[in-house]
Amino acid sequence: MLDFFSSSAVFICFDLFSGVKSFILCIVCAGKMSMGPTQCDEVTEVVCLESDLQDGQMKEVEVNHHKIVLVRNEGKFSAVGGLCTHYGAPLIKGALVGNRVRCPWHGACFNTTTGDIEEYPGLDSLPTYKVCLKSLTLWKLRKLTQCRIILGCISSCPMFMCLWCSTGPASLQCAETLRQNNYGGRIIIVTKDEQLPLDKTKLSKAMNIEVEKILLRPSDFLQQHGIEVLKEKEVVSVNTEAKTVAFNDGTSQHYDQLLISTGARSVPFIVSCPGAEMENVKLLESYKDAAGIYQMSLGKKAVIIGTSFIGMEVAAYLSDKAASVAVVGKSKFPYQFSLGPDIGKMTMKMLEEKNVKFYMSSDVAEMRGVKGRVKEIVLQNGDVLPADVVIVGIGVIPNSHFLKGSAVEVDSRNAVVVDKFMKTNIPDVFAAGDVASFPLCIREDKRVQIGHWQLAQAHGRVAALNMLNKQTELNSVPFFWTVLLGKSIRYTGYGEGYTDIVFKGNVDERKFLAFYMKGDDVVAAASLNFDPAVAKVAEIMATGKKITKSQADVQNFWITI
Repeated sequence: MLDFFSSSAVFICFDLFSGVKSFILCIVCAGKMSMGPTQCDEVTEVVCLESDLQDGQMKEVEVNHHKIVLVRNEGKFSAVGGLCTHYGAPLIKGALVGNRVRCPWHGACFNTTTGDIEEYPGLDSLPTYKVCLKSLTLWKLRKLTQCRIILGCISSCPMFMCLWCSTGPASLQCAETLRQNNYGGRIIIVTKDEQLPLDKTKLSKAMNIEVEKILLRPSDFLQQHGIEVLKEKEVVSVNTEAKTVAFNDGTSQHYDQLLISTGARSVPFIVSCPGAEMENVKLLESYKDAAGIYQMSLGKKAVIIGTSFIGMEVAAYLSDKAASVAVVGKSKFPYQFSLGPDIGKMTMKMLEEKNVKFYMSSDVAEMRGVKGRVKEIVLQNGDVLPADVVIVGIGVIPNSHFLKGSAVEVDSRNAVVVDKFMKTNIPDVFAAGDVASFPLCIREDKRVQIGHWQLAQAHGRVAALNMLNKQTELNSVPFFWTVLLGKSIRYTGYGEGYTDIVFKGNVDERKFLAFYMKGDDVVAAASLNFDPAVAKVAEIMATGKKITKSQADVQNFWITI
């Protein structure tokens, strides 16, 4: 029991509000209540002594069954919800730097004073609580909303339109940011998909997941905030002089400001491989694709072509559902050029333990079938693999084909060229997400195209603020994750062109931290079972500081970063 009289005690107090979905976290009143009408406006609970928490530390407490993180920074206390709003990771296990905590799982960042989400993924901010530092004194709560969306919209001009071929986060984040900043014009999101915006990162990790569980926002939320979504509509051309967009159904739409966030699509396999046009050769690009591949693979022989993140996740997921899973890759190991051969070898062994068979340093010569369906895969070395379903994951290309003939600049890979404000070369036209080529701040503004979910959200926010003439530069640090058999590899930074890898822990034991070096600097980091090391590295990179090779070589350096 805490001794109230010998030291100052820290209280967390909170008022009760009626619930508003996605806006306020409601707390049930603690203590006794009569059966009749009872006024219970606040709950106060002692959580620790002042001396229990030093500067730069955080402590998880539980009040009325709600986890709360208490933070002390520069002598001041603050309290926010203890679970990341993305997928519920415990923030107490994350990285605290100043007044910002970064989620250990997927890298979302929250301000520990205001609760605001400052880096993605995720859409909602954290609830905040008033902290009282008084001996036996109860204070009232000051509670902030969970997600600060401005209610109401009008249909008058100017109009804002998001273009969406593969439903992703950039357009939705852009739309929400506009509403949060009092934009009152019309907002239209166009997607060729059948569903509302989804968390597509789940499609290769849980292929039979119910669509309702991965909706980024339900339809009533979008309607409430005046965000129109036009489904099963594909963009075929853009006229930047007339400010119109044409669709595959023959209709067109005027815009005042345009966001191109059409993502990327799978590299087609048909042109390079005889037989690849058969009906059971599949790409994973949509919810419908994921559900179809799952059903086709149950108890059947699945062959996956490509050892990228998507291919490996699909192989892992199907390992206990298909009769057999075979993976074909051109390199010696999976992830050889992104994560390196040591980690690639380890992941290959993980899946081999689940009876996944690998055919590496190989490629497909042809696909043979009967009545339009593949029955076997012939490799270039002559090996023949039986196949009931073939999943192709050999890379992606930007979805910018509809810009052909327009004045919008694209690079040699057909990615839309933008500056650090997400502006294209055409006034009032912005681009975001996988389709965009942008300057990366942590690599001296090197122009890159990165297909990370978190970056797409950051792009959308920056685009929205600049649409409103609130000049904002992109300064996000890339962060992504992949999941194999329930184990997550986390990655931050940009490792292209790395020259060396410094390991902490042991890759073979599947507990490690890898620093990717370019010259004398750490340019990226990856980990498995080493949280919150990658989150800490991301926060260091976000401050503009460098991690040198001499620092990375120190045995326990990761503990002190």
